[in-house]
Amino acid sequence: MKNMLIIGGSDAGISAALRIKELDAQADVTMVLADAYPNFSICGLPFYISGEVQDWRALAHRNIDEIEKHDIRVLLDHRAEAILPEPKQVHLVSADGHYIEIGYDKLLIATGAESAKPPIKGLDGPDIFFLRWMADSFAVKSFIDQNHPRRAVIIGGGYIGLEMADALTHRGMAVTLMEFAPEVMTTLDPEMGRRIRAELTSKNVRVVTGQAVQAIVRTQSGLVVETVSGDAQPADMVLVATGAKPATALAQTAGSDLGVGGAIKVDRTMATSVNDIWAAGDCAQTWHRVLEQYAYMPLGTTAHKQGRVAGENMLGAKREFQGSLGTQVVKVFNQVAAGTGLRDKGAAAAGFAPLTAELSVWDHKVYYPGAKQMVIRITGDRQTGRLLGAQIVGPRETEVSKRIDIFATALYHGMSVEGLCDLDLSYTPPLSSPWDPVQMAALHWCDERKQRG
Repeated sequence: MKNMLIIGGSDAGISAALRIKELDAQADVTMVLADAYPNFSICGLPFYISGEVQDWRALAHRNIDEIEKHDIRVLLDHRAEAILPEPKQVHLVSADGHYIEIGYDKLLIATGAESAKPPIKGLDGPDIFFLRWMADSFAVKSFIDQNHPRRAVIIGGGYIGLEMADALTHRGMAVTLMEFAPEVMTTLDPEMGRRIRAELTSKNVRVVTGQAVQAIVRTQSGLVVETVSGDAQPADMVLVATGAKPATALAQTAGSDLGVGGAIKVDRTMATSVNDIWAAGDCAQTWHRVLEQYAYMPLGTTAHKQGRVAGENMLGAKREFQGSLGTQVVKVFNQVAAGTGLRDKGAAAAGFAPLTAELSVWDHKVYYPGAKQMVIRITGDRQTGRLLGAQIVGPRETEVSKRIDIFATALYHGMSVEGLCDLDLSYTPPLSSPWDPVQMAALHWCDERKQRG
């Protein structure tokens, strides 16, 4: 009976543990967590803080009893400090300071990512927050409940920053969102980011872009967030949401090589450079299916799949992770933004000849009440016609997530843009058109390709 040890109990860790037990009920599986919250939906934290999800326990995909029913041993509040590949031991320290040595036959590192801390002065304080783990959400919510802040500044206009602008507005605060880039949502084209900015400003969120924050200054009347250009924004609380970096310190104690983006270097079986050690999730690099090379894209959906692959291979299989496309979607008030695959810049850098075309289209037949417009941008290779990526922004009712998933499926299978038009998609007047908006955008791209030669 093999001793399977998993460090980390979020998406990748729990997926690996469950897959191991599914394939081999006799396997000895231990999952070690640095906190007390296994298998919680970290993506749900903004909705708990907003009050839309009332009970934090609802964020658990499975509670501890449900996990242990699978005969998975769970060690809560134990931080792994070092891995010794010989003699296959991990050194742990418990919350009360006791040191423990635990052995393994096969080991998975699923330590996730850490909040990236930008070079801003004055980042420490009881009213300045990062948001990545359950404890972070408790700190934010407790501060709001006890202090009733009126003004909030969010540094960072990515997915977490946008969702928290929505959440804190929902809590009645005046919110300022500050982004160093020229536009919010830098994972999409600026044209799409401007549409999300318009939604933010329509909900009274002040958006400041193109300015670097240099300091958070504490005054008698509260905090002041200062930019290099001299903008000074007062606040009662500040949330820093400037991205994530892979948590690799533990892997480095084992001598594991690092790869793209400073993440743990793995092959497509999720094996590290150290024998009998695998890595999965936000701490590890990932295979990009379109680029056919490794990238760093920390996503929960990717972590689940990588963990499942790693779990199988820890039992001796040779399954390969099939790759990521970077498919993402976010709700910002009543608008939804989504993207998958490559945009012009990334496609050109990879050697493609990208062409991007944009179309505004109704989500369903206009004669049926409630039709709304969505904007779809398709990027394809003008020489081969291959689909390379897509972006969509539209009202929540327009089923943006369904439609970006059509593009993601097509990308996964290497389809051409024109091939989208051959798909047999569902239609009824209240929900779509005989040519779905995805197909209308594809036809438009094909026309643009012809016109531009």
